[in-house]
Amino acid sequence: MMSALWVSKTGLSAQDTNLSTISNNLANVSTTGFKRDRAEFQDLLYQVHRQPGAQSTQDSQLPSGLQVGTGVRIVGTQKNFTEGSLQTTDQPLDMAINGRGFFQVLMPDGSVSYTRDGTFHLNADGQVVTANGFPLEPAIVVPAGTKTFTVGEDGTVSVTGTDSAAPQVIGNLQTADFINPAGLQAVGNNLFMETAASGAPQNGTPGLNGLGTVMQSTLENSNVSTVEELVNMITTQRAYEMNSKVISTADQMLGFLTQNL
Repeated sequence: MMSALWVSKTGLSAQDTNLSTISNNLANVSTTGFKRDRAEFQDLLYQVHRQPGAQSTQDSQLPSGLQVGTGVRIVGTQKNFTEGSLQTTDQPLDMAINGRGFFQVLMPDGSVSYTRDGTFHLNADGQVVTANGFPLEPAIVVPAGTKTFTVGEDGTVSVTGTDSAAPQVIGNLQTADFINPAGLQAVGNNLFMETAASGAPQNGTPGLNGLGTVMQSTLENSNVSTVEELVNMITTQRAYEMNSKVISTADQMLGFLTQNL
C-alpha cells in the first residue's frame, strides 16, 4: 500500500504537468504562428520479482513474470509544427509562410532565431523588424518616400516611390527549414533557437527545395484546436481524480490496519 501511494503521487505530478501544457496551449490560442505542445509520458522502472522466461522447472519456462511498476513521468513536450490557418489582413507588412520554413530574425547578440510570426513593422530607419524591434535576416530596408510595398511569393521585395511608377527591388527574403523542427528550443516572443536536435538550418529561397511560399498581407493563426484541448483537459482531470482516489483508498486500507491490529 505504501508503494501505491508513491505510484499515485507520480501520476498526480505527471497529470499536473500535462494540465500546465494544455493550459499554455489554450492561453496561446490567439497567438500568431504559435505551435501547440504535447506532453509525452513514460513509465518508470519496474521491480522484477519473477523474471519472464525464467526456468520454472528444468524443462519449462515462466510464460510471464512478476513485474511491479513504480509510476509514470513526463519525459518531454513536443511541438506540433502543423500549419495553422491563414488569415488575410490589410497590412502590407504582415506575412505568412504557406508551407515549411521560418523567418530569420537577427538577435541583439548577433545570433539568429527563427519564427513563424509574420507580424512585422518598420523602425525609425525604415528597417523591417519584429514587434520587439529585432530585424529580419537578411535585412530589408524600405527607402523613404515609398508608396507601395510588395513581397512576392519567392520573397522578392519591391517598392514604388512617389517620384517613379516603376517598381524597384530592394531585397529578397530568405527562409530557413530544419530536418527536425520539433528539436528547436522555444525561447518565448514567438521565437525558436537552433539546437543539436533540430539540426543546422537550411536556408533558401521561398518556394524552392521544399520551402513554403511567402504570402503578403496574411498571418498564420495558432494551430491550437480549442475543442481538442478541452477534451484533453477533461481526460487529464479524470486521470488526476483517479490517482487521487487510489491515494484515498490506500489511506483507508492503512487506517483499517492501524485500527484493527
